[in-house]
Amino acid sequence: MTITELKAEIVDEFSLFDDWMQRYEYIIDLGKSLPLIDEQYKTEDNIIKGCQSKVWVHGQLMEDKIVFTADSDAILTKGIIAILIRVFSNQKATDILDANTDFIDAIGLKEHLSPTRANGLVSMIKQIKMYALAFNAKN
Repeated sequence: MTITELKAEIVDEFSLFDDWMQRYEYIIDLGKSLPLIDEQYKTEDNIIKGCQSKVWVHGQLMEDKIVFTADSDAILTKGIIAILIRVFSNQKATDILDANTDFIDAIGLKEHLSPTRANGLVSMIKQIKMYALAFNAKN
């Protein structure tokens, strides 16, 4: 699936919920289904700076697509990174760099996070884009 299709799918899923308590529960469930990051990547280099909880993100190039894995020590943050990984993993670096994150506003996520979690979300997106930038530069 393309990034655009994945973003639309997430917006559709979130529209099924009536209130933010249900959406938070869904985000937590998404975090529980996040494939575990290999312990060797839980390093200081892979920690997202700017998050109040610990979030590790690792990206590696497989064929011509970047595959991301991640983890967090907080259940809500783990769900947030799971959403981002679902959209951006297994995509080409140029597609990640060209993609916007309008789906986050469309589901109302940023406005329902504490300021520190919202900053963490921005930092997660920045890190994913940095991986894309680095892998794109190598090509």
